[in-house]
Formats: sequence, structure tokens, C-alpha cells
Amino acid sequence: MSVDQPAARPRRRSGESGRMLQRVFMRIHSGLYRLTGGVIGGRAGSRSFLLLTTTGRKSGQQRVTPIFYLPDGDNFVLIASNWGAPTHSIWWLNLQAHPQAWVQVGRKILPVIARQADPAERARLWSLVTAKYANFAAYQQRTTREIPVVILTPAS
Repeated sequence: MSVDQPAARPRRRSGESGRMLQRVFMRIHSGLYRLTGGVIGGRAGSRSFLLLTTTGRKSGQQRVTPIFYLPDGDNFVLIASNWGAPTHSIWWLNLQAHPQAWVQVGRKILPVIARQADPAERARLWSLVTAKYANFAAYQQRTTREIPVVILTPAS
């Protein structure tokens, strides 16, 4: 006589669970940011966040990512660190395919054009970022790829 046992659930790989949690967190962060005009989700300590809307390079669908930024004149500077992972951030891959995007900073929504910083710009901006936020230097040490510094310029 056998006893029916529930089928074992397939084990999730830790990376898969982490990505799922990250997607949930980003949706909550984006929703609260939009709902409050950045009052909730616009700052974390000394860091400022914006919402970046890109066009998916494969799907063509709009993708929203809350992301840390530094202002540089009228431009927005983003660091495509992906926490020091060996691969680029999805939002950066999307911007490479479709550089036209939108940002929401507080309640203000602007069209922007993305480009990677040239070597001189990267050196200047990277030193500013790592002087204030040492974790980005640690991310660079974790990976063999050069972490891109991305400049978003408001479209006219």
C-alpha cells in the first residue's frame, strides 16, 4: 500500500529567487515613487533616485527602473554597475538599443537621450561617484568589465 505524497516542488536556484525579489521590490519602489512624486523612493540617505523608462531591446515594451543618479549640470549621471555582476544592467542594454528614454525626477517627467561617457568624462565622473559612494569602487573590483558611466541629456 502506497501513500500519495505531494509532488516535490522544483527547487529554485538562489539567483532566480533573488531576481524575483528584485523585480517585486522595483515595482513597489516605482509605484510609491510615482504615487508620491518621489517623496517616497526619491531618496535613500544621501542618494537621489529617479525613475528611468526605457524601451525593451527585445520586447519593445516600456520598462521602468528606479535608479540612483547624480546631477551634472542639466544632465543625469547613472552608473551601470549591476552590483558588480559580470554582465551589464538590463536598463543599460535597453538604452544601448534605444537611447531615447524618459526620466521622472520628483514630479517632473522629461524625455532624455542616453550615451556612454567618453574616457575623459568617465574619469571625472567616476572619481566624483567613488569619492562619495565607495561601494561603486568595490563593484568595479568584483568584475572584469569596465562599469559604464551613462549620461542622460534632456531632449529638446
